[in-house]
Formats: sequence, C-alpha cells, structure tokens
Amino acid sequence: MIYKIFLAILFFFHLIPNYSYSQESKLVGKIEGVIIDTETKTELIGANILIMNSTIGAATDINGKFVIPNIPIGNYSLKLSFLGYTPIIKTDIIVRSNRITTVNGELNPSTLQADEVVVHGEYFQKNDEQALSSINFSGEEIRRAPGSAGDVSRILMSLPSVAKINDQSNTLAVRGGSPIENTFYIDNIEIPNINHFPSQGASGGAIGMLNVDFIEDVDFFTGGFSAIYGNKLSSIMNLSLREGNSEKVEGQLNLDFSGFGGIIEGPLFSDKATFMFSARRSYIDYLIKMIDVGTSVAPTYGDISGKIVYDIDKNNKLMLVGVFGDDHLSTDKNTAIENKMVFYGDQDIYQSTIGLNWRSLWSNKGYSNTSISFNSMKFIEDFYETGSADLLITNRSNDMFYQFRNINFYQFNNRHSVKFGVEAKHIIADYDNWYSEYTDAVGNPIESFTINETVSGNIASAFGSYIFKPSHRLALTFGGRADYFSYANEIKLSPRFSFSYSIGDKTKLNGSTGIFYQSLPSKLLVSNENVRNLNIPVATHFILGVEQLLTESTQLTLEVYQKDYSNFPMDRNQPGIFLIDEAYNTQGFYFNTNELVDNGVAQTRGVELTIQKKLAEDFYGLIGASYFQAKYKGLDNTWRDRIYDNRFIFSAEGGYKPNYFWEFSMRWIYAGGRPYTPFNIGESQKLNRGVLDENRINGERYDAYHSLNLRVDKRFAFSGSNLVLYLSVWNVYNRKNVATIYWDQTENKPDVVYQWGMLPIFGVEYEF
Repeated sequence: MIYKIFLAILFFFHLIPNYSYSQESKLVGKIEGVIIDTETKTELIGANILIMNSTIGAATDINGKFVIPNIPIGNYSLKLSFLGYTPIIKTDIIVRSNRITTVNGELNPSTLQADEVVVHGEYFQKNDEQALSSINFSGEEIRRAPGSAGDVSRILMSLPSVAKINDQSNTLAVRGGSPIENTFYIDNIEIPNINHFPSQGASGGAIGMLNVDFIEDVDFFTGGFSAIYGNKLSSIMNLSLREGNSEKVEGQLNLDFSGFGGIIEGPLFSDKATFMFSARRSYIDYLIKMIDVGTSVAPTYGDISGKIVYDIDKNNKLMLVGVFGDDHLSTDKNTAIENKMVFYGDQDIYQSTIGLNWRSLWSNKGYSNTSISFNSMKFIEDFYETGSADLLITNRSNDMFYQFRNINFYQFNNRHSVKFGVEAKHIIADYDNWYSEYTDAVGNPIESFTINETVSGNIASAFGSYIFKPSHRLALTFGGRADYFSYANEIKLSPRFSFSYSIGDKTKLNGSTGIFYQSLPSKLLVSNENVRNLNIPVATHFILGVEQLLTESTQLTLEVYQKDYSNFPMDRNQPGIFLIDEAYNTQGFYFNTNELVDNGVAQTRGVELTIQKKLAEDFYGLIGASYFQAKYKGLDNTWRDRIYDNRFIFSAEGGYKPNYFWEFSMRWIYAGGRPYTPFNIGESQKLNRGVLDENRINGERYDAYHSLNLRVDKRFAFSGSNLVLYLSVWNVYNRKNVATIYWDQTENKPDVVYQWGMLPIFGVEYEF
C-alpha cells in the first residue's frame, strides 16, 4: 500500500505546472555574505568568491562583504580564496527565485613556506584546535537528510559514533556514553536540551525544537573537545544560527513531521538590525482524531524561536537568541494497555532559553565572545502504574541555571595564539516530588518518600589553550580547565592536549587526550546530602586518527579511541546495575539514594571509519562503520556490557541531485543488537511487575537493528515565491526492530515493544 502512495505523490510532483522549467532562465536570486579570518574573526578585504564551473564571482569590500546579484536559480558551489589563506569550497548553495542566499565563510591563515607541503582539502575545513572527532553539516545538509525530518539530532544517527537506540527518540549515546553526557551550544549560549518531551537531566527527546531553516551550520564533537567546553563527558553540539534578511521582510510557511508553522524575517528598525522569528505547533493529535495512524497516544507540542542581531559598529555585534517549547501528553489506563506502556499519566513540560551574546573584535589580532543566558526546564507530571492504576510519582520540578560565558582569542603571530576565558553558572533545582512505595530494578522494596527542596549551587570555571604551529605541517594545542563545583566544594583540573600533523599533501595524523568532569544531574543532587557528597564523575579520552583525501571532495577518516570513566554513582542494593544507564532506560524511576556510592567505573574502546563525499557535482554521501565495546564494572567486581553497546554499526547515506528541481536520497543503517537484562520470571509473576534477573544483567541482546529510509525532494520556482515538497518513507521494508521488552501487567508476562514500522513522512515549505 505504501509504495502506491509513494508513486502517486511522485506523479503528483511531476504534474504540478512545468511553469518553473519554462521560466527557469528568467528567475534569479542573489548570494551575499561576509568572509572573515577563522582565528581573529576580522573581515578579509579583497577576498575572492567564485561560483564553481563558471566565470561569475565577486570580491569582498572594506567590510568583508560581497554580493553576487542576478544569479539564475540553481544549486551551486562557491570557492572562497584570499592570498595567504587556505581556500575553501562551500557546497549546497541554493539560489532561489527572488530570495537572498547568505553564505558566510571563514578562511584559515596559511604559514606555507616554499619547501613545505600543500594539503588539498578545500571541501573539508577543520579548526586545528579540534582536528579530530568532529564533523560539520550545513543547514541544507540537515534539511534534506533522509530519516531526519529536519531534526538536527536525527541526522547524527547515521554517524558511527552514535549508538542506535530507538527511532521514536533522538537520544544521543556517543561512543558508549549515556544520554546525560552531551550538551548543546547556540551562538555561544549553552542549552541543555533542544528537544520536545525531553528526558529530564539528559539530552534526548522525541523531536527537535529548533527550526532547521534557522541553522547555518553544525559542528558535532564526539570526543577530545577543546578546553573551552566543560561539564560534559562525551559530546558537544555547536550550532550557529544564520542572520535574518537585511534588505526586506520575507516569510515562509511549513508543514512537516514536526508540525505546522511559519517564519518571518527581515530588517529591524534600521539597516543595523535584523530579526528572525519562528512558531510551530504539532498536528499529530488532529490526525489521531481523524484517522488510524497506528497509535492512540496524542501528544501536543509547540515551539517559538527567534534571533535578533544588532551591529553596534564595525567591530561590535549583539545577538539575542530565544528558544521556547511546551509539551503536553495525557494518557489513561486503556490507552496505556493498548500501546504497551508500563506507566501512564499527565505530562506538561515547559522549556525556555534566552541569551544575549556580544561579539567584539579588539583589532586584527583578536576578539571576544561574551554571553549571559537563562535556562529553565519545568516538569509537571503525574505517573500511574498501568497494571494497578496506582499513583506512583508526582513530579513538580524546575531545573534552572543562569550563566555567564566569556571566550577570548589573541594571535601573537601566525605560529602562536591563545584562547582563554571564564564561565560562571548558578544552578537552581526546585523540586516538590512524591514517590510511592515500589520496587527497584531487581525487586528490592523501596519505601515511599518525598523530595521537597530547593537546592542551589555554582560552577565557576577558567580555561585556556595555547596553539603552537611550528610549521605548516604541525599544529599543537596545549589546554586546560579549572572548574569549581560548589556541591562537592572541589576544584577539578582538566589538562588537554591535541596535535595535527600533515604527513603528505593528502594525509593528516591527528591525536588528542584529556580529562573531562561532569556534575551529576539535578534530580539526583536534590535527593539527599549523601548524593551531593559523592565524587564528581570523570572521563579520560585517548584518540588517534588519520585523515586521507581520496578525491578533492571525498575524505576518509579512521580513528581509534578509548574512554575511561570513574566516580559514577552505584546503588549498593543493586550491585550489578550501572545506575546512570538504567535511570534513563526502562527501570529508572526507583533506586535507594541513601545507598549510593561513587565506585562506578566504565570503559569504551573502539575504531571508527567514515567516508564523506561532498556535493561537488550531482552526488553526495556518507559511509560510516565502527566496532566498539562499552562496558562497566559493578560493585560485585564483574565487568558487563553497557546497554548502549551495539558493538558494530554500519551506515550508508547519500543522494543524487540531477538538477535544481529534483533530489533523491536514502539512508540505510545496520547495528548490532543492544544488551538487555531478561526478567526474573518467577519474581516478576509474583509481583506482576518487571523484576530483572540479577544473574543475567545485560546478558542478552536484542536482534540486530537495520532500517532503510528513502526521500525525494521537488522544488518549484515562481516569479515571487518558491515551493519545496518532499516525501520520505522511514523503515521502507517494515523491519520489526525491538524498542524494549517490558512486563505486560495485563497478561502477567513479558512482551515486546517495537520501534516504528513503515512510516511515510511528508513536508511542504512555501517561501514568499
């Protein structure tokens, strides 16, 4: 049935007027942007911008700006170059009818001497400070990715660094770590979660809150990241939002998987300010009321985001960023039984982030970014046990923090530079929670308890990096952080080191090591004084990698890594359970905080291969493969696999773009089955509640995961507007991938919950 729908919509795409083809030569757009120095952020005057495979181009003016007008609509690549700098090529530049396409570029200074090598990598630009365990995606690459539906987190699911957990969530488990070990930055403003229906204290959720059309590009760091980032153990996602149209007011209407809504942008008050504003609301609840979509769970959610940019003068710029979301879900016992839910109830979640960043250029030698921000994540939840209908939890909590963040860069000369700064974060955890008597994961009884407390604390940090480039071949970075955690009343030092060495004109050897600390989530810290006295979890990263250019637009990266963890909380009543993992899996509601100790240790070792092909002509793609083992040692001194240990991951993603109007893409992922703990059948049947078998903790594995996603995009161009339609089918061959095995209290036996089956996704974007 689904393939018939797919073919019918393709036919419909083809039938929509060929007006766009016949008018193609008459429809034009414009490219403009700013070219700056990557390190000092100063504008480059006289930099060259050339449209590849053409003679059309421009040069930057005294403000580093350029404009290329009257470009026929199409898909282009731009080459950016300047004397004394390494040129780069920007792909996926979409020129639309009567629209401005903004392309900003940053060029790396070259210290090339006459006898030194030239590294050709114009399609792949990396900062010497983060030369490995990083990948970059443009906003267009995120928008069109099959299986992502415009969700910035879901595009990362194709990376070999990210475990394959559940298609119904965009949770990131990076290199064997748990979902609490990641964070996000938007224009130098930290935001703990960018998703609807977030997991409290973790980084995952159901669907992203950010409008993908706001995103300029994304850098994702999976290990060994710079000293400017702290308080996380596994990964950093750094997002840059574009600026609004500076010449005229424009709008866009969207209807897609994330909801329906619109964007408005344009100049604000004067030629020095611009704005962007987006608002969306879900429509799944409407669909469920009208048709059978395979579930009776009807969540509602919405989000608002915006950015205002004000150019004070040539050297000073203010950026105000806001992201707000609200999520609501109400389910009853019948709905829970029908959808195989262990718990049901009411959820109201409110998230807000607002921050102001000031970028100041000191001279042609340095700059600073200084931000102040406020984050709030408020939960109002009541959960009931499906089998007994007993109230289990009332959650009235609000996790908040105020943050000051300052980063500075100064370049002494082409060989010596420093990056340094400070952070101050004031955290407030306000909890009024009640937990009924229950059992923990292995069946131990837990008495009812109440948490009615407001706990505040501070994290103060100073950090710095010294970047030394003795030659064009070699770059060394010596860095470190000093973090003060008021909960533990401790100062932690985190030394870090990385290097990048060019072996030949197409090969680089990169390495990194460092120590990383992270405070425990607020929902643990508020539980009692004992938890706040535990040692702070720490991880040590060791990474070695090779980059090889296969062609000008194709790069192979091979990395080996090891992560050693210690000081993780463990429950003496559940000595074989790795608490942090289970707390964000199915058994995480109950554990005895009075029995927590900080003896948990873990380790991940792995090797990753990535081949990335940029869109130089009409084809692009990414192939990734990894083999790794993530394990931990319980309080019983037994080593076991962690629940995010897929062991083997392979993914292939790519697309074919024959012209401006059509694009065809696919993504296929295969991953080994994740470990899980089977139930103790006798004890579970006695309690009619899932009780894990302590003798087989993570001793079984789900079947292997694999899934194919297909997508087709069709563009239409008109004299004053543009239209994009896309159709995507997730899990095309309807693979039954296991999400979890749960205890069915209606039948008093274990049962299986599967991930999404074959799922059609469509989207409409109308620009005017």
